[in-house]
Amino acid sequence: MKNIINFALVFFGSFAIAQVAIGKASISVIPSTTTPNPSISLEFGNYTAPQGKGIVLPWVVSATGTIDSVTGTLIYDVNDKIVKYKNSATTWFNLSKNETTLVDGTMNYDTTGAVNTTLQNSLTDAATAKTSIGTPTDVPGILVLEDGNKAMVLPKMPSPHLNIINPEPGTMAYDTLTKQLAIYNGKVWSFWKP
Repeated sequence: MKNIINFALVFFGSFAIAQVAIGKASISVIPSTTTPNPSISLEFGNYTAPQGKGIVLPWVVSATGTIDSVTGTLIYDVNDKIVKYKNSATTWFNLSKNETTLVDGTMNYDTTGAVNTTLQNSLTDAATAKTSIGTPTDVPGILVLEDGNKAMVLPKMPSPHLNIINPEPGTMAYDTLTKQLAIYNGKVWSFWKP
């Protein structure tokens, strides 16, 4: 019961202040002040070894099947075994790889990203299932961050590929050592650096 009350307070509180911290006590402050950074909508905590944690993206059967997705949507495509970002009204951009390699020098291929979807296969999403942080609109999505001047801060840790134990496909985190975005596709990590 206590957990339900705490969740309800955080959930409804997110609408009041439009800033949420998960895995930490509060939103990061502006340097040299105690003022919460107004540019942060959703912020995850900093984690250290060996208990690293990442954010797991929603799994979809196919990116092309996400009819109502909008620019900026992030998903894990179970068919392609690739993390994807929608960068225009009709185009998806791959953020990870699904490498195909020969097995024993034969024409048998082993593809990365083995995904076990049995957890979600028996579940049906409610059409109204949605959490919005910021000004609510009709944008489709499970978790929608809606604000013209705020961003999400990913979970941060050194070497997520070494410190996240048993990551799920679609896991994302920020590597504080290499200053890179780390994305797991179910078998291998991909790293992006600006």
